[in-house]
Parts: sequence; structure tokens; C-alpha cells
Amino acid sequence: MIIVKTAEEIELMRQSALIVSKTLGMLAKEVKEGVTTNHLDAIAEEFIRDHGALPGFKGLYDCPSTLLCSVNEAVVHGLPTDIPLKDGDIVSIDCGSFMNGFYGDHAYTFEVGDVAEETKKLIQITKESLYKGIEQLKIGNRVGDVGFAIQQFTEAEGYGVVRELVGHGLGRKMHEDPEMPNYGKRGRGKKFIEGMVVAIEPMINLGTHKVKQLSDGWTIVTQDGKPSVHFEHDVAIVDGKPEILSTFGYVHEALGITSDEEDAFRQKALEL
Repeated sequence: MIIVKTAEEIELMRQSALIVSKTLGMLAKEVKEGVTTNHLDAIAEEFIRDHGALPGFKGLYDCPSTLLCSVNEAVVHGLPTDIPLKDGDIVSIDCGSFMNGFYGDHAYTFEVGDVAEETKKLIQITKESLYKGIEQLKIGNRVGDVGFAIQQFTEAEGYGVVRELVGHGLGRKMHEDPEMPNYGKRGRGKKFIEGMVVAIEPMINLGTHKVKQLSDGWTIVTQDGKPSVHFEHDVAIVDGKPEILSTFGYVHEALGITSDEEDAFRQKALEL
């Protein structure tokens, strides 16, 4: 059952989402060659707690960390390690917060140094596919419309769309109804309703869509060892249209990126 949020609850969820956005913005300056994901995890936990929130992942389903850091062929759920990042790596950082009784859940894929051009394109297309999906989160549409938009856009480039892992509803629990696959058929699945909040998160592979889990019980990797990219936003339906609660603005500011990609999905300007 989809749990509808009031306008006041959506604003509380925006605060939770923005804590994660600010954390990712802080980490954007720290992701570089020689840095370990364990270090990133430690400073992220401190940052979240210093901003009056709790790490949303730590302890959830026995997760041992604040961040999930997925490097190169890791799709999602990569546990932080003491292995230094190296030139040419990519790392998807997924982060959660819990504040005011609600969760935020948000992810960005970062480049480390000089990344291969085919991987850069995968990053670009996956990020664009996120907004293709968000466009479809509106009254009159269904779950399948979001998945179809993401799948059509990314498969046209020859990429693999992960099937086993999906986006989800978000609220007082990290995972609520409905599941939000990154593939599907138009007009299929649950109807979208006013006040629902979901995490839309394309996970797109350079090669095959097939994945496997490592022996740590967490990390999911591509079967062919090729890179995978993951981006995620928290989005509500407000006045029948998608309203992004999270932002990549803090990351863009840290990295010197100019972008207006979120503007169409925000009813009032976000002050960074």
C-alpha cells in the first residue's frame, strides 16, 4: 500500500533528503586518488550526525556502514574498505539519513582522475536517464511508465539495465511501496497518486544487465566485470507533478559543474 504524505511531511522529507545532498557535496571534495572508502564513510557519519541527523543505512538490515561505496564493476551495496581509490576509478556513493522521523536516500557516481571515455558516457547517459524517469512521475501515469522511460533511453545506447535491484517508496521506512523498477511497460503497474514519495535510482551497466553478489553478502557486481553507474533522487508528487526533494547542487558546486537539469522539477528555487 502506498503511504501518502501530507505537505508538511513532504517538507520534513525534503530536510532529510537535503542532509544527504549536503553530505554528498562534502564528499565530492574528498573523492580522489589515494583516498579509501573507509575514510569517506567515517567523515560522512560525522557530517550527518553534526547536522542533527542519524545515518540512515547504519544498522538497517545489519548494514555496518554509513555509506555504500560501489567501485567500478560494483553496481550497488559496496561496503567501504581500506583499498585506496586509484586514477580511472568510478565510485557510486549511496547515502541515507534519518531525521524528523523520515528517511532521505540519495546517490551519485563520482569520477576519480582520468576516467575512460566509454565510462564517462555511461555516467552521462545514466544521469540523464534519471531525469527521463522523473518526468514520468505524475498523476495519470503508472510505475511502468518510469521504468519504460529509463530502459528505453539506456538500452538505446547498448547498456544493460539491472533487473534484480529497484527503486522504492520512501518515508518513515527506508523501503515502502511501490517498488520502482528501471525497466517496464508503459501503462502497467500501480497508479501514481498525489503525495507519494519515491526514490528513483537507475543502475545501468556498460555491458550485460546480469549481476552477482560477492561473498561479503552485500556487494553486487556486474557478471562481466564491466563498470556500472548509479544515480538516485528522492521525488514527491506535488500538485500532480514530480518535485525533487534531494539535489545534486552541492556536488555540482564542489566540482564546478553548471547544470539546470533539476530546474523543471522544483516548484521553487533551491538556495544552496
